[in-house]
Amino acid sequence: MAVQQLGTPRISGPAGTDKRVTVFVCSNCARPGVEPVARFRQPATPAFPWSTPVEEVIVPCAGRLQPEHLLRAFESGTDLLCVIACEQDNCHNLEGSCRAARRVQYVQGLLNEIGLSADRLMLMHLPGSAREDMAVGANGDGAAALRRGAMTSDVELAERIQRIAEQVADRLRSLPPDPMHKPKEPEHEISEVEEEEENED
Repeated sequence: MAVQQLGTPRISGPAGTDKRVTVFVCSNCARPGVEPVARFRQPATPAFPWSTPVEEVIVPCAGRLQPEHLLRAFESGTDLLCVIACEQDNCHNLEGSCRAARRVQYVQGLLNEIGLSADRLMLMHLPGSAREDMAVGANGDGAAALRRGAMTSDVELAERIQRIAEQVADRLRSLPPDPMHKPKEPEHEISEVEEEEENED
């Protein structure tokens, strides 16, 4: 399955660097703090304050990502790849975050083996939605209490989103040049001697 089948990429953030960043974002990893949107089955992906252009790919679950999806991103020219998943104890698909963590760790080992460095692949977490979904489906007086206990405040969520953006920016700045990227060869300018030789011919 191609990476593009997992979600539609979108470019976010201002221009200002030649390095490419790709972020896979789980569509269930950040619910609003007041009212869960799980009842409408609509993604609630956050707006990250990226300081550099980032290609975001929204995926149904981080656990759907396979090693080949991550490796293909690097093959296509990504300098830094970040996977943002639900917290492991509040994953919408129960084991999705655990599977994502194992696959990220596996690919990090491969990156070290081929000389790219595991630092080019990050795994970050946001609150998730499992408890919120349960609260929406619960009946009786316990539902409101469960919902209140499950919610991450808007302020806390905003702080965590800001930290992720900052950590990605810091990691990008610290990365050495990607050895897989070949520098562009300077365009060959025809000298006067070459022009004379061509005229003589």
